[in-house]
Amino acid sequence: MPFLGKDWRSPGWNWTKTEHGWKRIFIYGHDNKREIDLEELSTEDKENLFVGDICELASTKKKKDLYNSSTKSQFAFREKWIYVLRGSTKERHGYSTLGEALNRLDFSSAINDLRRFTYVAKLFQIIAKSELPSLSGAAQKNYFNILEKIVQKVLEDQYNPGLIRELLKNLSSTLQNLMIHAGRCVLVGNINIWLCRQETILKWQQQLNNLQIPKQMYSGMSFDDLPLHMQIKIFFKLSDAHDIINLGQATATLQALSEDRMVWKKLCYFHFTDKECPKNLVITKSDNVDWKLMYFTLQKHYPMKEQYGDTLYYCKHCHILFWKDWGHPCTAINPDSCLISISPQHFINLFKF
Repeated sequence: MPFLGKDWRSPGWNWTKTEHGWKRIFIYGHDNKREIDLEELSTEDKENLFVGDICELASTKKKKDLYNSSTKSQFAFREKWIYVLRGSTKERHGYSTLGEALNRLDFSSAINDLRRFTYVAKLFQIIAKSELPSLSGAAQKNYFNILEKIVQKVLEDQYNPGLIRELLKNLSSTLQNLMIHAGRCVLVGNINIWLCRQETILKWQQQLNNLQIPKQMYSGMSFDDLPLHMQIKIFFKLSDAHDIINLGQATATLQALSEDRMVWKKLCYFHFTDKECPKNLVITKSDNVDWKLMYFTLQKHYPMKEQYGDTLYYCKHCHILFWKDWGHPCTAINPDSCLISISPQHFINLFKF
């Protein structure tokens, strides 16, 4: 069959061979199929044929719009990786975009893994702050669909609601600035769609604000029953200052442990380098270092160390971005030596040109 299509870049139309010749197939969604007989093209009633084509195109567009607006299915690709193309070469032309990566890397499944949940939430937070206008319409739709799944997971599991509240706050602020100050030209799609999304974000914020974590009753050993040296070791393992403060509000004993100087000293040296800490020493009246105040001072001037259970990886040999559990087709002799762990901000920088 010769190539027949409306755009030379498209893969062409779908055809099927029958007893009466070739027929063209239109597919909407997954189930609805419709066949067009090419014998209609040989009819002498050209005027009616033209009118029929116009009605057919209108009906086709209506069905596609209905399917696209009602579906919430995620993008499903066989390969769970993406080739990061940063410029044209002899073999490849063009470049990879942030929206394409968002669609191909299956973040919808990644949020169900607790090791990756915080990583995906941080990445979505960065996109909400500055990269939302750079996404295509399909990528923006996918972004909000995944965000809805994130909110539902938090409401069901009560896992890290503070991070998602901050994400929604940043997203709401960005949408307000884009719709009021930047104008409608930077938003892909109808302005009414974005107003509906803004209302949805407000609804999510109300649901998270009304979230109540039920008190769980245990008949066995509780945290207070542990020896003090074990409790302080647990404090040493916490890498978030808000977790230390919240844990200290449970009991008077934990309040005293949360103010321990060694807890905040270890936290300072975990997030900041040895050179950064001595430059911002906060001395109390008793000539002791106030490590808690020093931590919040350093937080204003230096970036904190990021820690995630699992991240995306970038292969320097293949230039492929992927989740390590799913792998990628690598041709290197020693693939592990070519891998780089990608932070959320590094992920965004890969698609800036």
